[in-house]
Amino acid sequence: MDSEIKEEVPVHEEFILCCGVETQVLKCGPWTNLFNEPRANRPKLLIFVITGNPGFSAFYVPFAKALYSSVNRCFPVWVISHAGHALVPKGKKILTTSDDPNAQEINDIYGLQGQVEHKLAFLRTHVPKEIKLVVIGHSIGCHFSLEILKLAPELPRRPSFPAL
Repeated sequence: MDSEIKEEVPVHEEFILCCGVETQVLKCGPWTNLFNEPRANRPKLLIFVITGNPGFSAFYVPFAKALYSSVNRCFPVWVISHAGHALVPKGKKILTTSDDPNAQEINDIYGLQGQVEHKLAFLRTHVPKEIKLVVIGHSIGCHFSLEILKLAPELPRRPSFPAL
């Protein structure tokens, strides 16, 4: 048995207004707002997890913590819920971004294409352009990931790994 006490992995829960819809984001690591970090301290890469249905982010916390630990705590791991799939607890503050260019509401945000546009709007608003992305999708989240890659080739991403 390992006698060393392991440090707890920090997980921050935020509710963000994205495209007019409250959205839950769980963030592993000390980085909660990448734009507030001095450029030299920003991580070079973000691991972005898009949930499967029913879009319950808390289900992915053990996975996110393990992933964060496996990259030696060098890169943040963020998990985003689907638009409209998480209720904000009473008294919990909803974060808004005043300079959000994606503040407009998306038609059919609860449909497949609307959910893709919702994730794209989040990435464009909350992730600096120089940070590379590793996008992980589970179930329908995988479909959303592929659509994001097709619709937004300008997003910096880590090259995909060759098939084994």
